[in-house]
Amino acid sequence: MSQSIAENANTAMAAVRQLLGELPHRAYIATFGCQQNEADSEKLRGMAYEMGYEDAASPQDADLVLINTCAIREHAEQKVLSYLGTLKALKAEKPGLVIGVCGCMTAQEHRVNTLRERYPYVSFTLDPASLAAFPAALLDALEGGKRKFLQSGETPPVTEGLPTRRVERHRAWISIMYGCNNFCSYCIVPYVRGRERSRLSADIIREAEEVIAAGCREITLLGQNVNSYHGDCDFATLLDRIAALPGDFSVRFMTSHPKDVPDSLIAVMAKHRDKIAPHFHLPLQSGSDAILARMNRRYTRASYLETVRKLRESIPGIALSTDIIIGFPGETDEDFAATMEVLRTVRFDMIYSFLYSPRKGTPAANMEGQISPAVRSARMAELLDAQNEIALSLALPYVGKTLRVLADGKGKMPGTVTGRTPENRLVSFEAPESVIGEFVRVKIERAEPFVLRGVLAD
Repeated sequence: MSQSIAENANTAMAAVRQLLGELPHRAYIATFGCQQNEADSEKLRGMAYEMGYEDAASPQDADLVLINTCAIREHAEQKVLSYLGTLKALKAEKPGLVIGVCGCMTAQEHRVNTLRERYPYVSFTLDPASLAAFPAALLDALEGGKRKFLQSGETPPVTEGLPTRRVERHRAWISIMYGCNNFCSYCIVPYVRGRERSRLSADIIREAEEVIAAGCREITLLGQNVNSYHGDCDFATLLDRIAALPGDFSVRFMTSHPKDVPDSLIAVMAKHRDKIAPHFHLPLQSGSDAILARMNRRYTRASYLETVRKLRESIPGIALSTDIIIGFPGETDEDFAATMEVLRTVRFDMIYSFLYSPRKGTPAANMEGQISPAVRSARMAELLDAQNEIALSLALPYVGKTLRVLADGKGKMPGTVTGRTPENRLVSFEAPESVIGEFVRVKIERAEPFVLRGVLAD
């Protein structure tokens, strides 16, 4: 079935290419959300390129606009709808412009109804499981067909063979699995991305070999919970095989669920310290066992701290980052204090903190004990103040050291470049843009809570 899906996509791509002819055509893709959305956009960009579309610098320069959406929080969806509203005038100016919306937001029936009723200039929508239908939906739109709102309605097989057009040569997102089986009570992901399904390891390794041969310096393996990868081996074995590939590159992965961090995974990270980045993103969400139970996280504060202990014991100097939700329904002052205690105990290098946002269709949206905005904001401020102090104290020892950094992009100040250390610390340093995409050595001269500043040492 997976092969037939890819064959149908290829047939539709050929038809679009023939229909467009030789005139130049351009496509603009706006991506909202996580790294998985970025990876999906690279497949959309690859299919668009095969159909004859070059990249457009802006929607105004485009004949095709795709909006790849996020649904993790209400704010993310409102941003998408606001952005989509700005395209109304552009569509009036360019009647031939085709606008498509895809991604997590379009897997929700109420959002699809909104797009159908309030945004008549949207030609088609595709949920995350329907990306391979993009060429057929576009072909139909170009031929004047009816608007299409595609929802898979079931968990589809993994589709291999779709073209990928990456934005950056030196960095690659590689999805190893899709969907989620965890059903955390606050999370919409299992409802919009479906159940877990994994790619075969041979297909993943082949893709890794291709990007390494093309000059990739950093591979990030993606999944809603990479630890539950179940292709034809477990995740630790897959990671071991990829890290054993020849070449000058590093491997990262995200995201891991704290309930699924086996000793074998930690052992592989320690074994391949030269290839696997010494950084582990381990979402805490709350330090309170009572709140963790309400969240359906299926681990405890004690088991989380035990995993942290094992990681630091086996991989000295490993950096830890986390996600924390503030103001989950029923969160008391004591529950929040428990989160703060874990924060100060673990001393994370980086945290991603979020005010709880009810998601329609999740159990938490109907829970009693919703927290007032004022209380949530006060707790968030306390959390961020504490983390700023921790982050600065962890950054200061880097001053005077020379670090290996992957130069990643242009800095905000003229003559500067930004990059990441193996521990995923952001570095800003003086260097020519020609170093972007390469590993360089940077001497750190100054430390701030979330950025190290230095100069090129080579």
